Amino acid sequence: MPDQLDQPDRPDQPDRPGQSSPAVPRPGLFRPVRRDPRGLSGPTPKMARTDGWRRSSRGRYVPASVERTVEQRILEASAALPDFGGVTGWAALRWQGASWFDGIGAAGLERPVTLATSGSRTRPQAGIALSHEGLDPHHLIEVDHLRLTTAVRSVWFEMRHAPNQTQASIALSMAAYADLVSVQELLDFALEHPAWTGAPQCRRAAALAYENAWSPPEVILALTWEVEAGLGRPWLNRPVFDDHGRHIGTPDLFDPETGLAIEYDGKHHLQLNQRAQDLGREERFRRHGLEYLTVLAPHLADRHALARRMHEARARAHGQLPSRRRWSVEQPSWWTPTHTVALRRALAPRDRARLLGYRWADRDSKSPLGPNSVREWTQR
Repeated sequence: MPDQLDQPDRPDQPDRPGQSSPAVPRPGLFRPVRRDPRGLSGPTPKMARTDGWRRSSRGRYVPASVERTVEQRILEASAALPDFGGVTGWAALRWQGASWFDGIGAAGLERPVTLATSGSRTRPQAGIALSHEGLDPHHLIEVDHLRLTTAVRSVWFEMRHAPNQTQASIALSMAAYADLVSVQELLDFALEHPAWTGAPQCRRAAALAYENAWSPPEVILALTWEVEAGLGRPWLNRPVFDDHGRHIGTPDLFDPETGLAIEYDGKHHLQLNQRAQDLGREERFRRHGLEYLTVLAPHLADRHALARRMHEARARAHGQLPSRRRWSVEQPSWWTPTHTVALRRALAPRDRARLLGYRWADRDSKSPLGPNSVREWTQR
């Protein structure tokens, strides 16, 4: 019997002797394996009890050296799927590219990966939640060799089971940010399934979701403007130009009626160089007759106080002399709009890389703690 398994650099080893090698889902990930008395396709029972291996789920193991990233955690949980079912909720959205979902909940604790099993006899285990709700086979897909529920069903599940309507709105907004689901697609799906648990919350939250919010804090900002302040539907990340058609900037939230630009500054903006850029940006807006309001993470904790600040800033913007107005929201012919899911999906691959490359850098700058996730905002 071999006492050594050449597994760390062979993540594509067979799950069981005689079984063909499962495809590697993505580079850097390790598919969990069962114990193998021969030590060929997995650790021997003795090896599995050593520090060189850790149990990822019931009856499955991965080398202890495998980093437990978000994607690795999702892959490990998927090993517990029955013959019919798929990963759903936040984990399915993350696997499909929605980067703001990192599976961390309140107090920094990991959220379980939810498996939609449609009543199959799957035993509960740590780190895995089971959904026994009905599951249409047409709502299952395979992405990189992992069975998932479709993006629209995944966010529909996430919204219905969210603790409150605000969190449900954030979930849809961040799925739309990744261009996985449009608001209308979610609404159409929800109307086809009106009697499910949490369906009313899902429908209400969809009406307060935003397809061009670039981070969870921006969703909170927009909800405060629309709900607490009662100032109507806001413009999010829409460009503003000078009277010669030159781009002044793209504020997080903009009121085209008064010329009020609102910016949310996360922790990244506290760095000296970034702060200098932010001050220059504010001066540029003001030179063109725009009013400017900066919002920080603590402000989002008291949305009623923030709503008062919004009203005050809007009153200042109203007081600007018309002669000072040197800005316009009319887009010049050279500008390519990207403020809806449909517009972004229609981009050619080269244009998508060129026009949407800001998203990865912007994700860190919008987070209050650097690279972060939906967790800071969906747990409020």
